[in-house]
Amino acid sequence: MDTITLWHLTGWEFAALALAALLVGFSKTAVSGANTVSLAIFAAVLPARASTGILLPVLIAGDVLAVLTYRRHAHWPTLWRLFPAVGVGVVVGTLFLVWADDAVVRTSIGVILLFMAGVTVWRRRLADAAEQPDEVASRTGRAKARSYGVLGGFTTMVANAGGPVMSMYLLSAGFRKLGFLGTSAFFFLIVNVSKLPFSAGLGLIDGHSLLLDAVLVVFVVPGAFLGKWAVTRINQRLFERLVIAATVVGGLQLLLA
Repeated sequence: MDTITLWHLTGWEFAALALAALLVGFSKTAVSGANTVSLAIFAAVLPARASTGILLPVLIAGDVLAVLTYRRHAHWPTLWRLFPAVGVGVVVGTLFLVWADDAVVRTSIGVILLFMAGVTVWRRRLADAAEQPDEVASRTGRAKARSYGVLGGFTTMVANAGGPVMSMYLLSAGFRKLGFLGTSAFFFLIVNVSKLPFSAGLGLIDGHSLLLDAVLVVFVVPGAFLGKWAVTRINQRLFERLVIAATVVGGLQLLLA
């Protein structure tokens, strides 16, 4: 209750944050991209600037659980191709934030997410997904990894919204469920941890925010277990449709906010 009072939260607002934290855990172990709903809830309940710093440790907790669950299924060649481009995207996102206001940021990311969802649906209609992500080794695959990496770095820097971007990339590259979840788990754990010093330096993470995080992380754990239970009961085609649908919902939320 002290934590709720400290942040001037009503019971309903805290319940909304707890639900968002549970959804973070679920998205990390089941339907990546679904945590765009969590982003919207945090931004609605908390001050927009503070919400990004408070959400980051919650996301990292989900990343740790996802890595523990799917660590054997990561595809490291894909990760190594993505990281340099993501670094560029983070720099571009930082420069973008110098002049862009919240409305411009939300609109830009929303358009990007919807565009990539459309491209992915179009590509999936042209050919079935490959069993292994061999495409990333080709020249076209490397170019695509760079473009998605820059977009992923950009969106994760400005709004903690890199999940849908990477979801669209991994789907378009032909990853199956476990490879998809294992690769994205390591990707976001590394990227989100690397953002901690910057968030702390900007004053977005402090003792008060960490106190609220300590309470909310409790709800990430059951969400992760729920996701692990659900993913074994979702076939590949439904899994892909859910990821795309979550991306579309996240994009529309940003555009309509």
